[in-house]
Amino acid sequence: MPDCNVFMDKQSGKDFNRPQYKKLFRKMKKDDLLYIKSIDRLGRNYAEILEQWRILTKEKGIDIVVLDMPLLDTRRGKDLMGTFLSDIVLQVLSFVAENERTNIRQRQAEGIAAAKARGVRFGCPPKPLPDNFHNAYHKWKNGKTTGTTAATECGMSLATFRYRGSIYEKAKLL
Repeated sequence: MPDCNVFMDKQSGKDFNRPQYKKLFRKMKKDDLLYIKSIDRLGRNYAEILEQWRILTKEKGIDIVVLDMPLLDTRRGKDLMGTFLSDIVLQVLSFVAENERTNIRQRQAEGIAAAKARGVRFGCPPKPLPDNFHNAYHKWKNGKTTGTTAATECGMSLATFRYRGSIYEKAKLL
């Protein structure tokens, strides 16, 4: 199979608004065959997986093979019983994929909360205040200069100057 026919997205399967999936969708035509490693690689949203499966198989007329689930092979069992079995397996696996996504998000939120409780800080550490911050801040607080001028003197945006000023003020009160 040529590499031009391999599509891989590097983002979450939470929805189908993914560049490579859109490209694949546009390229697929009647009687094409789509191989998917597993159903959760197609997507992680129960309703959207079922809808995309229907569009691909019924409207576009393509066949789909899910490599890790031989029951999900639309080339076989085109009769009523085969379609029925495929639909049941698809629904169960779609449910499992969405449920796993929910579990992942819950575990992630719990991990972040636990890290914050231990005092872990996220993001880049703040830059140290410039040497002239104290003077510029007091000139601004005493009305001798504007916030914009004080921020420019410190090499900061006005929003950052005000934010760091509020932290500075709280630190002085402690």
